[in-house]
Amino acid sequence: MHDLDFLNARLFTLGGSAITLWDIVFVVVAVMALLWFAAHAQRWLDRRLSTHTRLDPSMRKVVDNLVRISILVIGVLVIVQAVGINLTTFNVVAGAVGVGIGVGLQNVASNFIGGLIVLFERPVNIGDRIAVSGVEGRVRAIGARATRIQCADGTVVIVPNQSIIGSNVTTWPQPSSAWQLVFPLSVKLGTDIDALRQTLLATAAADADVLREPAPFVNLVSTAGALAFELRLYTAHDVVGLPDLQSRLRQALLAKLTAAGIEVQG
Repeated sequence: MHDLDFLNARLFTLGGSAITLWDIVFVVVAVMALLWFAAHAQRWLDRRLSTHTRLDPSMRKVVDNLVRISILVIGVLVIVQAVGINLTTFNVVAGAVGVGIGVGLQNVASNFIGGLIVLFERPVNIGDRIAVSGVEGRVRAIGARATRIQCADGTVVIVPNQSIIGSNVTTWPQPSSAWQLVFPLSVKLGTDIDALRQTLLATAAADADVLREPAPFVNLVSTAGALAFELRLYTAHDVVGLPDLQSRLRQALLAKLTAAGIEVQG
């Protein structure tokens, strides 16, 4: 037993309480157990809410986060009290943290508050298609600090919540899930415009994933040095299927234009 006496040796004093090595070991183990319990409690609650309630995913996320934060706050208070630290000691620490937030952690605090606003007011929901700060895609997750958006190229962009509440956001709420795809191309001056337009529209209409309503259409956008066109069409494909659809349509357009004797420039 004497071999463990070093664990009771006082290392420093905090709030009038002597802190030993044993106290530090206890805090580390207790915090790890608290994090594990909070994570498992959050997942258990989410499963219960998804199977026994009609709450949508965004509202379930609000409840899950509130429960997890409550468990962590209460757990930390219990751990601190168990060690014997007087909580009034943390008044000075809280003041210092406040100064730190005001000086160096403004973005973190703003994003955290923005996350709460997004979760409670729900200007966007999980599954919505949105465009914000030059990013367009499907909302996959809304966290306390940032929102995860899956783009058409398969990438996932993490957008700070401050951008969502502080910028202009374009939304396509469910079930309005149609995506507009744009295929630009240029041909030389003198090309038969009617033949080109018919080829583009026929190629788009031949693909089963292209919506008939709204119908595809072709715009002439420039005549400077060459004829620049855009084929615009709509699809109900989910975001993860857009890259394959775009590749398939580009190959079909190139093959049909080549067969029609229309040379694409650039």
